[in-house]
Amino acid sequence: MFNDPKPNDIDNWVCVLERSTKLEIEMAKSYLSNLNIPSNILSKQDSSYSLSVGDMSYAYLYVPQEFEKQAREALASIDQDENSEEEGDNS
Repeated sequence: MFNDPKPNDIDNWVCVLERSTKLEIEMAKSYLSNLNIPSNILSKQDSSYSLSVGDMSYAYLYVPQEFEKQAREALASIDQDENSEEEGDNS
C-alpha cells in the first residue's frame, strides 16, 4: 500500500531534508533562516486523521536551487555536531 516516500519535484526548488516528524523540519527551517537561506516546508502528514505512517507522515524541507549547496553544508554541520556530542556522552 505504501511505497518509499519521495519528495515532490518543484520547479527551481530542491528537497534538502526529509523527516517523519514535522518538528525536526521546523527546527532545520529555523536554522537555515538564521543563515539567511530561504526555505519552505511541504508536509504530507494527514491532519484530518493525524496519521503518522507511510507516505502520509513525511515532511520535506525545500530550498531554492541556488542555495542547495549552502543549505546541505549547513545541515550536515548540525549532524556532525550532534554525532560528536553523542560520542562525548559515551566516554
